[in-house]
Amino acid sequence: MTSLSASLVRGAVTSPFKHPGRPGATLPTDRLTRPAAPAAPGALAAYRGICGFPEPASGPLPLTYPHVLAFPLAMRLMTGRGFPLPVVGLVHTWIEIRSHRPVQPGDALELTVQAAELTPHRRGTEVTMATEARVGGELVWESRSGYLSRHATKAEAAPKGEEEVPALPAVAEWRLPGDLGRRYGAVSGDRNPIHLHPLTARLFGFPRAIAHGMWTVARCLAEADGQPGELRTARAEFRAPVLLPGSVTYAADPAGNAFALHGGSGRVHLTGTVTRAS
Repeated sequence: MTSLSASLVRGAVTSPFKHPGRPGATLPTDRLTRPAAPAAPGALAAYRGICGFPEPASGPLPLTYPHVLAFPLAMRLMTGRGFPLPVVGLVHTWIEIRSHRPVQPGDALELTVQAAELTPHRRGTEVTMATEARVGGELVWESRSGYLSRHATKAEAAPKGEEEVPALPAVAEWRLPGDLGRRYGAVSGDRNPIHLHPLTARLFGFPRAIAHGMWTVARCLAEADGQPGELRTARAEFRAPVLLPGSVTYAADPAGNAFALHGGSGRVHLTGTVTRAS
């Protein structure tokens, strides 16, 4: 946690000197690695609790948990001098996860993170971060996720059809407290100011603090995990921020393989799909 705190401080200091959208910007080629170690039982239990996963006597890690374990590595990369985007205010836009086999809490995971791609986005510049988890050299889990640095661009607005999503039946309604961002930040280490307080969120254009994207997808996957078949892959698109406090509706097809999160006005916050072990 000390190294993560240092990364957050470094990010706050260096962000004002970084200029997203600068022509010719490149990504660092570093691959950062965390030595092999199992999940800490207390931290894992706290994560399960806040995200709604059951706490079984035995069973694999939540599909999203290696991402949380690797987050300090990602922060070190994104706050480094060679990283072209300011980390303060970065918004998580999408994530893809693939589990090659069930990862057990006692598995000694070696985690590696690298910045894989830098691409223009209609609302700024997006970076793709790639994470891999290995046990004894075997690739057991991997993910790719996008983070958006918002700034003025000359790109055209997205077509309206891009916002259309299939209608799914409502399954559950969740009331989210105003301190959810602070509580999840304490568990995950992600203390981006857009998630913590209304005042710090307004500095980045949000009317109130917003929920972490990784909390919303984890909460949805915890609900989907109740269906038969172990989750092996997941893809989620974060379409609109979830303001805190607030209420959201979880919707899913009967098999739980496609899901969405809606606001009270019907606004779509998140869409996603999963596949399961046969």
